[in-house]
Amino acid sequence: MPSGLRRSSLARRLVLLALGWSFGALLVTAVLLAFLFERAAIRRVDETLNDLNANLLAYSTLEDGKVFAPAFTDERALRTFSGRYWEIAEPTADGKIVPVNGNLSHSLFDSVIPTPPDLMARLNASASKRIAYPARGPQNEPLRVRAQENWPFPNRKAPLIFLAAEDRSSVDRDVSNFIAATAIAFIVLGAGLVLAIVIQVRVGLRPLFDLRSEVAAVRRGKAQRLAETYPSELMPLAHELNALVAHNQQVVERQRTHVGNLAHALKTPISVMVTEASQRPGQLAEVVTRQAEAMQKQVDHHLRRARAAARTQGQGERTSVAEVLDELSRTLGRIFRDKGISIDWDADEELYFLGERQDLLEIAGNAVENACKWGKARVRIRADAVGPERFRLVVEDDGRGLPPERREEVLQRGTRLDETAPGSGLGLSIIDELARAYGGSLALSDSTLGGLRLEIDLPQAEA
Repeated sequence: MPSGLRRSSLARRLVLLALGWSFGALLVTAVLLAFLFERAAIRRVDETLNDLNANLLAYSTLEDGKVFAPAFTDERALRTFSGRYWEIAEPTADGKIVPVNGNLSHSLFDSVIPTPPDLMARLNASASKRIAYPARGPQNEPLRVRAQENWPFPNRKAPLIFLAAEDRSSVDRDVSNFIAATAIAFIVLGAGLVLAIVIQVRVGLRPLFDLRSEVAAVRRGKAQRLAETYPSELMPLAHELNALVAHNQQVVERQRTHVGNLAHALKTPISVMVTEASQRPGQLAEVVTRQAEAMQKQVDHHLRRARAAARTQGQGERTSVAEVLDELSRTLGRIFRDKGISIDWDADEELYFLGERQDLLEIAGNAVENACKWGKARVRIRADAVGPERFRLVVEDDGRGLPPERREEVLQRGTRLDETAPGSGLGLSIIDELARAYGGSLALSDSTLGGLRLEIDLPQAEA
């Protein structure tokens, strides 16, 4: 099978294969029908010519050593160049075929029925002493000629050749008309077959299309499992997919449990170290406290990343972007009330984040909090769909911004911004890590408001 056909869709493959066989069968059938029709038409002409030869043979007479043909009342044989001709001939010593005593039909006028040079050889080779061959008539019309060799009279040294010919123009015309009618009929039939095959394939493969849509709904968080009833051939696949979804959910839950256990296992010793160090003031205690706090931040950072990665490997969930932004704007508006920050947000009510609400709260919350902290009076938030599967969250402020040379450093370091780029806000590393865990990204640029612009690419769920 050609590689292109192997890579094509199943529907296209079935349609092409069915059309190939159907059109091949139609073509062979059309050619066979045209051939059979032509043979049947020529057979009818041959029967007429055989009857004419039989009458010539039966009613010819011999008088004074001369052969005389019977009188025919066939109007076509009497009318000049009518298309029906007969002739009684004999071979000469040099192999030519010539009429005997002018025994020709009146329709030939001053012509003779053409004969091939090897006529006698072909007649002698035929068991019935009868052959048929094509020729051109007195007016160059196509002829069907029947030749028959006989010795009907005694005391003749040379055989007699009885020739009967018929204009086959009407036969050729009938065959052409039949081929044209057959072609039109088969074209109509072929168009009907194309439509029927496409409909059949679409209807036959509909369960596969439905299965694909339901699997996509599960992946995008719109369904928990495959619930539709499918044909018996697809039900085992549906059951296996449900089992795979359930297994993935179990794996995610185990990962979350392990992450939680690790968090508790690490936080307790770190808390003990900080508590013990605080009770014993001194240079060593300060070093222990500082390093323990750094360890705690690193643990929180990597645990957060592990939890996000585990969630993205599990079943998709849908979170309303507008609801999260509305909640954040109200909460952070109260927190930064004394600063007089104005938070302006806009998002489509039908825009959904393909992930957990807590993750979107952490991503958007850190971005908006950073803008409120470093902005002067205004923060602008916009969320727009970018294609069917992604959306863009843009947060801008009117603060002093971040120098371009420090932006790449902040994202590469992936640590607390207070440590890597003083004065530019807190939480960018968290946003970057979570966005990457969801297959997205964080980009920093200058805002039209005068401060920093955060553009976050995230997966979009279907409404």
